[in-house]
Amino acid sequence: MTTSKGNLFDPTLITDLISKVKGNSSLAILSGQKPVAFNGQKEFTFSMDKDIDIVAENGKKTEGGVTIAPVTIVPIKVEYGARVSDEFIYATDEEKIDILKAFNDGYAKKLARGLDLMAFHGVNPRTKETSAIIGKNSFDTSITQTVDFKQADPDSNIEDAVSAIQGSEGVVSGMAIDTQFSSALAKMRDNSNNRLFPTLAWGANPGSINGLQTDVNNTVASGSKDYAILGDFTNMFQWGFAKQIPMEVIQYGDPDNSGQDLKGYNQVYLRSETYLGWGIMDTNSFARVIKPAEA
Repeated sequence: MTTSKGNLFDPTLITDLISKVKGNSSLAILSGQKPVAFNGQKEFTFSMDKDIDIVAENGKKTEGGVTIAPVTIVPIKVEYGARVSDEFIYATDEEKIDILKAFNDGYAKKLARGLDLMAFHGVNPRTKETSAIIGKNSFDTSITQTVDFKQADPDSNIEDAVSAIQGSEGVVSGMAIDTQFSSALAKMRDNSNNRLFPTLAWGANPGSINGLQTDVNNTVASGSKDYAILGDFTNMFQWGFAKQIPMEVIQYGDPDNSGQDLKGYNQVYLRSETYLGWGIMDTNSFARVIKPAEA
């Protein structure tokens, strides 16, 4: 594999990276990934405003109506870089590939976590500060259906959130929950002192609860008010990569603005950039369990 500056990840590494992102991001686990146009794209959701109408023989037909709501998905560029010894330059191809595989593994996990932090909370993953680039394209800023968290009865929180979504004529296909919410569920017991949710005991992440696809992830809270986010992730949330993923091997200068010249410290810099896009098709199809205002 050639590792000159600006080359793309090997196709095998790209496939591996996407697979690992899908395995570490709650949003990627609960929803389907699809390619996103580099210049952005509009996704349209159609809402049929009325029910079907019976028409008598020779009878008059009436309009049903349809509401078309476009959601624009614009990809955002994200990057990650790391300094390694300049021995990388002189290593054999096999050793270089081993290093790139290790970088790819770490980068996939950072991409997965970053997708959740950006789409859930609208923040820059590195600084944890609200991102003007993301704007209102996040669950925290756009999902207004909320339920106050109850430490002693988180099961009722889920029921209330499901009821809110179904009351808006939505469906629930999945749920992302914080570790604290998972722990509260795991502690619930019936009158015979049996666990109500034994699959969550000892910090487990079973993949589903009561038949509902579920992922336990600390990205759900991550400094926000969220304990759980429920909704139709299958149909009403989309995300994807906008283009192939380039890998740079930089041998000169100070690419991370650390004040340390690469040559002066016998280092090279590995950098990868990715264009990620996502969109919430229908905000009424989701609800959040949040920290109570007085807490």
